[in-house]
Amino acid sequence: MPAIEFTAPKTIQIIESADASAPQAGEALVRTHRMGICGTDLSGYLGKMPFFSYPRIPGHELGLEVLAVGEGVTHIKAGDKCSLEPYINDPLSRTSLKGNPNCCPGVQVLGVHTDGGLRTTSWIVPARKLHVGNQLSYDQLALVETLAIGLHAVDRGNPQPGETVLVIGAGPIGLACLEFLKLMDLKVIVMDMVQSRLDFCAKNLGIQGVLATTDAEANVQALADLTGGNLADVIIDATGSVHSMSTCFQFAAFTGRVVYVGITTQELSFPHAPVFHRRELTLLASRNAHPADFPKIIDLIAEGKINTDLWITHRIAFMDVPEKFPAFTDPSLGAIKAIIEV
Repeated sequence: MPAIEFTAPKTIQIIESADASAPQAGEALVRTHRMGICGTDLSGYLGKMPFFSYPRIPGHELGLEVLAVGEGVTHIKAGDKCSLEPYINDPLSRTSLKGNPNCCPGVQVLGVHTDGGLRTTSWIVPARKLHVGNQLSYDQLALVETLAIGLHAVDRGNPQPGETVLVIGAGPIGLACLEFLKLMDLKVIVMDMVQSRLDFCAKNLGIQGVLATTDAEANVQALADLTGGNLADVIIDATGSVHSMSTCFQFAAFTGRVVYVGITTQELSFPHAPVFHRRELTLLASRNAHPADFPKIIDLIAEGKINTDLWITHRIAFMDVPEKFPAFTDPSLGAIKAIIEV
């Protein structure tokens, strides 16, 4: 049975993969129905993802079917539809025991550090990483992980009622942040270089404050105009851009919080005294998501508070991946979220 492999940067091939054997204690045997393409997959294909290794079967944004469970597994059963929490941590590490399995020192992300779900064969995952969502479609379940990244970033920023939050970058992770921010009592503003993304935020997410990126001075003034001169209490930078991540502090209000959810392999630098120290800012990183984020998101989708149909702009068939996947590295394609039908 076939699987998709990123053999090396910019090299995709279809390989043969065998079905997994019966699950052991604490495991589940699953089959992939849907995979979402995310920035990590695109960066892995291009050879720009710092944690990616080759050869690798990608796929961590997944809608899965449970085929069988091993001894001791009680929260799922054969036939369940699930979303996957793809961060395989050591439950006994100090970081995990402190309640932060998302950044356990030895965490292995399926589809990045180890093989993921872009395969037609059955495969094994730790059952504790599956979150049941029988009321959702496989499309919806495949988007839960992306949304979880956004939810965790929002939680890191800890916005309070009445505050202003600026999201920089309206790609999938920025949009995921906006899905949760719009449900809160906040003034939400989004900034991006691509007007079509801003239009999407205004039309489909109801975000009233949209700023098209121009030059730094104009951007600060535009934000000041929208906030009565106060700027943003929380900034979530979802760009992965060295320039943006080095200069976003200028948009922060005094005692503001800046959250990096985008990833870069380059060094960052910024002036300390004039802005960061003077305004007593707080800088936070946001990595992966917490286990509790997944059922919360599944419930919000089921309640109709998050409409994932708006996200899916492109679909490709499993066997078309080697030919069609590279096109998604081009921003001009206008993809919000592409789904691979496995």
